[in-house]
Amino acid sequence: MKGINRLASFIKADHRYVYLGTSVIAALGLAFSQRNPTPLSFLAPTGIFQDCLWAILWAWIVVSAAALVTKVMHWNDYRETSPFASERCRRGARLGSYVVVAIAAIFFIDRCVMSFIDLVQVSIVSDSNPSDFLSSLVYMTYKSGDFFIRGIEITIALATFGTVIAFFLALLFVFLRIQTFDRVDNDLVRFFKSIGRGFATVYSTIVRGTPMMVQGLLIYYAGFTVLRGMGFETAQANQIWSTFTAGLVTISLNSTAYMMEVLRGGIESIDPGQAEAARSLGLSQWQAMRKVVFPQGIKNAIPALTNELIINIKDSSVLSVIGVFDLMYATTTVAGVYYRQMEVYCVALVVYLILTLVASRLLEAFGKKLGAEAPATLPSSN
Repeated sequence: MKGINRLASFIKADHRYVYLGTSVIAALGLAFSQRNPTPLSFLAPTGIFQDCLWAILWAWIVVSAAALVTKVMHWNDYRETSPFASERCRRGARLGSYVVVAIAAIFFIDRCVMSFIDLVQVSIVSDSNPSDFLSSLVYMTYKSGDFFIRGIEITIALATFGTVIAFFLALLFVFLRIQTFDRVDNDLVRFFKSIGRGFATVYSTIVRGTPMMVQGLLIYYAGFTVLRGMGFETAQANQIWSTFTAGLVTISLNSTAYMMEVLRGGIESIDPGQAEAARSLGLSQWQAMRKVVFPQGIKNAIPALTNELIINIKDSSVLSVIGVFDLMYATTTVAGVYYRQMEVYCVALVVYLILTLVASRLLEAFGKKLGAEAPATLPSSN
């Protein structure tokens, strides 16, 4: 809503460089008009109407040039002497700029948008893969749409379920990671606390210090080797320990380490006095953490936790090395079928960008709902 209000204010305001800015737009409109019309063009059959629009754009450029000359000639007293600086002319320039932008948009739709629609219609009915880049991109995307859709579905499933599983595992690991000795703890409790804290620390260090690709390969082949050692045939092992299952385990365990550190940072940002006050009221260490510290720490960590979903959408692409049929695996499959790489990888780039932007906006709204503002920028990869 704020963006719409800012846009409305911008449109209604009188701008200092209205002639310069709209003359550039008029020049773009003229450039669009010089493109050859397609059979879907709605301006080409109009004849004189199209010429009138073309003439209006040229007339605006001439007026803008005259305003520039006047500005140069009356540099020091432009506001007092130039007719273009009068209130009537400024209002007329603003209204004229609307007309110029509208005409340029009409030419863009007629020459570019309709041309692209025509290209799509021709490409999808082609008997073979066209030779030019854009037609080939449309052809391969249309013919291999099922591959891409399946890849997108699996990418979203891996990222979503992996992030949710990792969150609950991270809660467990961060509880182990922040354990401290209590005065009422006996030796056995202190021993288990030390083991848990050490295990969480070593786990975080190993996972965050190695690539997800290597982790995925180790997890997949380790699971397969265990099943084969238990007497399962290759087909049975593949059915039980599928590439999707191995990929989901990889993303979950990898994200757990990062989310654990994020949660630890959120919990440690809470004033220690709150936990001490809870203990003074008779709560145990576990009760103080569960009822006082954890809820506030998780809220502080929400922006970084939700961003892990965006990271997993992008990082899931490395799981194609173990055969997970995600978006990247679908892309390489299509590229191998048609022996065309640039086109399909451009499609993958656009799809990944759309997925991350949509996820970013949804998570931003989710963060606002919970009272935790999400960062405006997209997070980097783990």
